[in-house]
Amino acid sequence: MNLKQYILAIGLASSLGACNDDFMERYPLDVPTDETFWTSENDLKLFLNKLYPVYIQGHGSGWSDSKYIYPRPVVGSALAYGDVYSDNAVRTGNEYKELGEGNKIPTGSGADENGWTWDDLRNINYFLTHYTQAKLSANKLKQYAAEAYFFKAWEYYDKVVTFGDVPWFTKELNVDSEELYMARTPRAEVMDSVLLCLNKAVDGLPEKGNEEDGRLNKDMANFLKARICLFEGTYRKYHTELGLDGTNFLKECKTACEALMGKYSLYEGDGKTSYYKMFTVKGPNAFQNNPEVILGRTCIENEYGTAFQRYFDQNNSNRQSMGATKGLLEEYLCEDGRPIYISGTEGNYVQNPLFKGYGMWKELDNRDPRLTQTVCRPGEYVTVWGNGKVDPANGIAYPPLSYNTGGSNGSTVTGYRFIKHWMGDQEEIDATTNGTQAAIEFRYGELLLTYAEVLYELNGTLTQDQVDQTINALRQRAGYDFTKYPTARLVVGSEPTDPRLDKIYREKLDYTVSPLLREIRRERRVELALENRRYEDLMRWKAGNLFTVPLRGMRFTDEMQALYDGSHNDRLNGGSAPKVEVGKDVFLDDEGFIICYPKSPYKQTINGVLPWHDYRYLWPIPAEEIRLNPNLTQNPGWEEADKDK
Repeated sequence: MNLKQYILAIGLASSLGACNDDFMERYPLDVPTDETFWTSENDLKLFLNKLYPVYIQGHGSGWSDSKYIYPRPVVGSALAYGDVYSDNAVRTGNEYKELGEGNKIPTGSGADENGWTWDDLRNINYFLTHYTQAKLSANKLKQYAAEAYFFKAWEYYDKVVTFGDVPWFTKELNVDSEELYMARTPRAEVMDSVLLCLNKAVDGLPEKGNEEDGRLNKDMANFLKARICLFEGTYRKYHTELGLDGTNFLKECKTACEALMGKYSLYEGDGKTSYYKMFTVKGPNAFQNNPEVILGRTCIENEYGTAFQRYFDQNNSNRQSMGATKGLLEEYLCEDGRPIYISGTEGNYVQNPLFKGYGMWKELDNRDPRLTQTVCRPGEYVTVWGNGKVDPANGIAYPPLSYNTGGSNGSTVTGYRFIKHWMGDQEEIDATTNGTQAAIEFRYGELLLTYAEVLYELNGTLTQDQVDQTINALRQRAGYDFTKYPTARLVVGSEPTDPRLDKIYREKLDYTVSPLLREIRRERRVELALENRRYEDLMRWKAGNLFTVPLRGMRFTDEMQALYDGSHNDRLNGGSAPKVEVGKDVFLDDEGFIICYPKSPYKQTINGVLPWHDYRYLWPIPAEEIRLNPNLTQNPGWEEADKDK
């Protein structure tokens, strides 16, 4: 999706003051109002254009350091940094209070900081109240209403993921609206209404190729439908306490997937580096030759830009410095399609012969090709520098290790630095706010994973053809060699054994995960790492207890300590590594692995083990909102937990 035309339209809309409160109230001044506005197709476009960047955020705009609220605050690109709210990544400093025991019921009225905000929904409902005033054909009116229903479904999806039951509003609200004092609408009713919105979007939006450049089409609506219905269907299946049947949502997800299957294909234009390259493109035509992108956000030089790449470069100070977790790395298979441990029990695991163990980044060798296109070895991609510039001729800069948010450039916390989304493009870095790095919102790779999962959840298994069409297609694109290693191809009924992961699932989940479902979930975790999907996956699988798996970084072996003893500080003579002292700069567990969040202020977070309580599957309703509207009720467990803090 090329966003050029709508970005230009947004600029025009802003200059007219469109869609803000003044626009709604001032007449007959120089700003359009209801009496003069709802007359043409262009009026409808201008109004809807404001909604596009609200939901299709990409890597952000301008300095790209905005604080996106879910209410999980992420500074900068939510796509790149959202996984810090999961077991995939950790950040510098003590963990976010939302991950520990420091999260309380919000008491203030700052809705932008707690997620209980309805401004965007008001705009959507305002449009749906007035759009029929435009003198357009019934089909045209239906098309623009479909855009609004697309965004309304997305808005309520975010709300339900966060709060569960929320009021369902059908019209815009004013200060004297009775609906301001509504009780929370039951989840089942809200999600039925969301599904209705999705189906209206699918029905009303044009087919791909028939839409105006930069606007929504039917394929995008089907993708959003598939994502939302998978969430709701599986959430209901595993959260049995709700007493809701998710089968219809799973069936609707399957229908949406099948509407897209075969219409797109996986990107393979850069051979073995296709997976990495897909996320490192720029310019208004960044996705022109990518058959995988269903919805993306592009930028235009000197018109609409982003400083995301510069922030991803600096990755320190008040920016989002983060590192991959050992737990994420452990989930990647070896080149032969088998896990790092192939049999045995904890303490006596039998190691895959291809796995080299831990230390000096050798754990990245002989693994799923996506691993080293997501996390880099020193000397590859991001850690090659010379005088502050991207210059491979000037030696290796080993990643700094620091818990502090004011640490050096590239602080990884764990020793594992992410390079997915990293361009290594000096021009893009120097462009600051005029950078044009593009971002993928919806892609066919996720759709394949969704299809595989929903088929399993409906049928309890997959056929081999379905596995080949989805999981094995992703592995083949990633670079697995099925000829050299036949076991790299997933075969139904011959799934690899994984004693480490099976043990975690047995201990942490209250249901059984079959070997095939384990591989479906594994594939989703590694394929979509650093794309802000992991948190929602853990919530819908009722797998929040996986947060209690110890968060660890690399093994800080004697060889690693020698590298980081402070004597290696000359890049021109082989490389530099900042001084790191055990017990001061890093803390290690009994096996020598870096402990993440070792100095948490929260009493139940010990040695990098985060607490979990099931009330945290939903977030609290702000206390001020309940005071203003006594018909609202608090999510279970929060008031009791708040008293203990």
